Amino acid sequence: MARSSDTDKGLTGGSSDTSEDRGVDQRADPLRPSDHIDSEPGDSGDSGITQPRLSPLGYLRFFWRQLTSMRTALLLLMLLALAAVPGSLVPQTSSDPNGVAQYKFDHPTLAPILDKIGLFNTFSTPWFSAVYLLLFVSLVGCIIPRVKHHLEALRSVPPKTPARLSRLAGFQAFDVPRPADPSAAPVSAEIAVAHARSLLRRAGYRTRIVGDSVSAERGYLRETGNLVFHIALLGILVTVGIGGGFGYTGQRVVVVGQTFSNVLGSYDSFNPGRFFNDAQLAPFNIKVDKFTVKYEQKILDAIGTPIEYKTDVTTTQPGATAEKKTIKVNEPLQIGGTNVYLLGNGYAVNVVVRDGEGNVALKDSIPFLPQDSNLTSLGVIKVPDALPKQLGMQGFFYPSAVKQATGAYASNYPDAINPLLSLSVYSGDLGLDDGVPQSVYTLETGKLKVLAGTQSTAEEKPITLKPGQTVKLPDGLGSIEFTGVSRFVSLDIHHDPSQLYVLVFAVLIVLGLLTGLFVPRRRVWVKAVQGENGLRIEYAGLARGEDPTLERAVGDLAKRHQAVLDPKSASDRRKVNP
Repeated sequence: MARSSDTDKGLTGGSSDTSEDRGVDQRADPLRPSDHIDSEPGDSGDSGITQPRLSPLGYLRFFWRQLTSMRTALLLLMLLALAAVPGSLVPQTSSDPNGVAQYKFDHPTLAPILDKIGLFNTFSTPWFSAVYLLLFVSLVGCIIPRVKHHLEALRSVPPKTPARLSRLAGFQAFDVPRPADPSAAPVSAEIAVAHARSLLRRAGYRTRIVGDSVSAERGYLRETGNLVFHIALLGILVTVGIGGGFGYTGQRVVVVGQTFSNVLGSYDSFNPGRFFNDAQLAPFNIKVDKFTVKYEQKILDAIGTPIEYKTDVTTTQPGATAEKKTIKVNEPLQIGGTNVYLLGNGYAVNVVVRDGEGNVALKDSIPFLPQDSNLTSLGVIKVPDALPKQLGMQGFFYPSAVKQATGAYASNYPDAINPLLSLSVYSGDLGLDDGVPQSVYTLETGKLKVLAGTQSTAEEKPITLKPGQTVKLPDGLGSIEFTGVSRFVSLDIHHDPSQLYVLVFAVLIVLGLLTGLFVPRRRVWVKAVQGENGLRIEYAGLARGEDPTLERAVGDLAKRHQAVLDPKSASDRRKVNP
């Protein structure tokens, strides 16, 4: 009903909002209703649009749909990959505690900032866990309705045949010729449809007879592959999250000739999972028999670069005979459900320290940690049993020592060609009885007296020794003998019960992805139309997604079907097109 101008004037204070009053020529747009009102900026009242208000439950539904959308799942997967990047750029406490300590020492300004935001424990930080859990929830929310819908689709029948196949892709028509023998019965629609259904079934289609036509559908394996991909991705998240809680990682430096036993006290550093207990440590021993390394000798720019190193070990387990094994880089030793990796190597100095009373206070092989590519190594020797005072020594080992112009020593090759040991000597309380744990690779010198070193308060210069030499310590506090050099290897013992499951899920991810990419989903129809000139067969298809081979598939079906209905014409075509 048209609105009265008088009424409008009364409501708006004398202004009219009809089409004519607003300058709209009704004759210029004959399709415009006579009671149509054009709104203008600033209009209010009936001309405004009022959006419905969402209740708290409505907002929850909205955010849940956003979270469980596939777009959000892909975004969270990308964020998870980005969040894991710091774990590969910065050493992690869980896998390389010594590297973390060295990083903090080398970067005293940056390290506290990184530590505060948790980058040294990237994979256990709240922000990484938040992305991880959101991705988990998003995948579950995506998968459950898709699985339900897919199961319903698998139980459903192909759709009815469209009325006009000519509008679909790959449309073809074929007029079945009448038999040459007048007494022979012509091909009926039922026979043609039955033959078409048989061909489609052999091609892997699900079929349905609809009147004088057959409706066929295939490609549900594509959606199955997509679901397998997402379920396997969810399986990896679960197995990594839960399996990591039952695993552990530990490191141990073992000198050649020594034995490592898989007990908690034998580890230099140990990082258990959340659900770890001592019973998970499988009993086994690993004796390091020999360490072999080969260095580059021909390429001038790469001389001294290690090209291969391996460790020969003897393993023993309860109830089994000893076995000879070899550990190489990227070729770990598998024993007791754990993998033992060869991470690094270096030198251990063999020393004998006698105290001021002439007693042997220390006889051991002390590992020195490499500091450069030529294996210039830094180490600490602690002698807590020396009398009358405890002794501490800190210094460098040079495998191939050369004296520089400054008077300092350096190593110019990683092999032990000219080994030299240089030590600063301290005496006093080493603080080992205070109950505070100390690293075997550091020496707290703040409260110790300097006996020999580069400090101005030192009584003597640093002592230097070559293999076989013995040097007396200042103040009659004993002597130190450098008896020789051994190699050590750094072993990483890693137990992860989820490895097999992760492998299975990873294979399923690849198979699901390939299936989802290369299996086309399509529908095909074959329709028999009885006309005045005889039986006419129509073919057409419809792609459910990307399917560049649909038209060719429809064409191949038509050729095979025509060959069944009219063998003679098919034979003639083969003669023409051999």
